[in-house]
Amino acid sequence: MTSHTTPAEPAAGPRAARRRLIRELLLVVGFFAVYKAGRLLSTDRTDEAFRNAARTWDAERFLHLPGEGAVQRLLLHGDALVTTANTYYAGVHFPATALFLIWLYVRRPAHYLWTRRVLAGLTGAALALHLAFPLAPPRLLDAAGLIDTAQVYGPTVYKAAPAEDTLANQFAAMPSLHFGWALMLALGMIAATSSRWRFLWLLHPLLTLLVIVGTANHYWLDAVVAAVLLGAALLLVPKPRTSDPDPDRGAGPGPGPDARTGPEPGQDIPVRGLPRPRSADAAVGAGR
Repeated sequence: MTSHTTPAEPAAGPRAARRRLIRELLLVVGFFAVYKAGRLLSTDRTDEAFRNAARTWDAERFLHLPGEGAVQRLLLHGDALVTTANTYYAGVHFPATALFLIWLYVRRPAHYLWTRRVLAGLTGAALALHLAFPLAPPRLLDAAGLIDTAQVYGPTVYKAAPAEDTLANQFAAMPSLHFGWALMLALGMIAATSSRWRFLWLLHPLLTLLVIVGTANHYWLDAVVAAVLLGAALLLVPKPRTSDPDPDRGAGPGPGPDARTGPEPGQDIPVRGLPRPRSADAAVGAGR
């Protein structure tokens, strides 16, 4: 008699995959929601933020770091250039990171878990520093002599007055997560791929660095601190260990005889330390 029952195993795979995907989405979205909410806790510390800005500016001059104005002057050579920089700052940060995580989740699951943990560590440390050290960006610091390129040329993601901005904390300049996430994106893609061109991903954090400084949204030290925190996270989170085949490398040599099924009928089994037996024809020929 034919059974009309359907095995449950094949359906369990897709259901489990959907549950994992939903769990990851909730985890990532929830984490960044907590981060965004936490940043807003320091928006009313205006005096402290400007005192820290003056100290940061003086520290950069003491360290003889190049002035942020040198990068901004390069951007101001043309309206199209500075507008492109503003658009890059406003529109690339979150989408690029999201696409990066999605690609890793689909193509490199082990690298995805590693990257998610590193980014969580970096972002959590950044939130703690934002709360402990509110910092006004150089575009708001009179001593810097820089202009707010986003307000003048557009597009902008901030209100002109920080006190009126209820959706973003303009005093969370240090560290720069724009740079920290961009650097992790590049390092993650270098680690997860094998193309000889993969080191070109480093152009993304380099371009991001020039944009955040040239638009006067961050100091050089904001990027330095982000790189230090990322380095600490990379040291604390174990690197992925995976034997998954890399599609970029191409197919490797095929496997040998399946150990579970044993050798093919009539196939000799080599024994370590003993010479391989000759075939019957070879033995007969030798006897002649």
